[in-house]
Amino acid sequence: MRYGNINGRVALLSGDLALDVEKASDGRFGPDPDGVYEKWDEFAAWARGQSFEDAVPFTYVEVGPPVLRPAQIFAIGLNYDAHASESGMQASATAPPVFTKFVTSITGPYDAVRLPSASVDWEVELVVVIGKRAEGVTKEQGWDHVAGLTIGQDLSEREVQLAGPVPQFSLGKSYPGFSPIGPAIVTPDELADRDDLALSCSVGDEVLQDGRTRDLIVSVPALVSYLSSVVALLPGDVIFTGTPAGVGMGRDPKRYLVPGTTLVSEIEGIGRLRNDLVAD
Repeated sequence: MRYGNINGRVALLSGDLALDVEKASDGRFGPDPDGVYEKWDEFAAWARGQSFEDAVPFTYVEVGPPVLRPAQIFAIGLNYDAHASESGMQASATAPPVFTKFVTSITGPYDAVRLPSASVDWEVELVVVIGKRAEGVTKEQGWDHVAGLTIGQDLSEREVQLAGPVPQFSLGKSYPGFSPIGPAIVTPDELADRDDLALSCSVGDEVLQDGRTRDLIVSVPALVSYLSSVVALLPGDVIFTGTPAGVGMGRDPKRYLVPGTTLVSEIEGIGRLRNDLVAD
């Protein structure tokens, strides 16, 4: 199942066709893209039985972020060995760094992003959306609590992020538009191998990052288990799972995003984000 936000309304998606959930369900489920998580199992069972006979075409300008107001956004640092190395830090297989991105940073998969400075970095990431409350779950139970997967960019203003006396990760990664997500949420059963997806990002013809999610140090189900051992994960919560190597801060000389370019982020089986970068 693929679903997303078309003109502010939740829809099932197939290619360039969208089936409006509220209309197709005769009001059983509402139009709010975040509302499906209130009764996720019921929605998922209903959605898998739907045909697209009454679906209508849509274009990219109608697509918004598939999750609008998650109660919690978690982000994981140093979750690929090569990225930890380029950052000059030591990764952990048991206790990865965790921070948050504030909800006002969420934007759509095709929205323009304003760059507040000359030190904004890119970080393509697999993003997990929680479907069922998770509290103290085991790694073996982790996938059972995942509604689906989508693409995210953990855009980062490095000067703010790393300013002393202690780093300000959450602030540096939460400017407006610094969390583009989408274009759709894909349930894990739709993917050939949910644990091994190619992910990349590029500007123009230049590929900046190119990795695979099989190289995550702490896997998706392990992250669900780890986070839920401390906090309750709520339906609709979002987890940015970490970025592979190739970020601008890790280069010599350092390199950052510039206005007038377009950042394209892709994950196998899910789709792509395409965000134009503009001056603040």
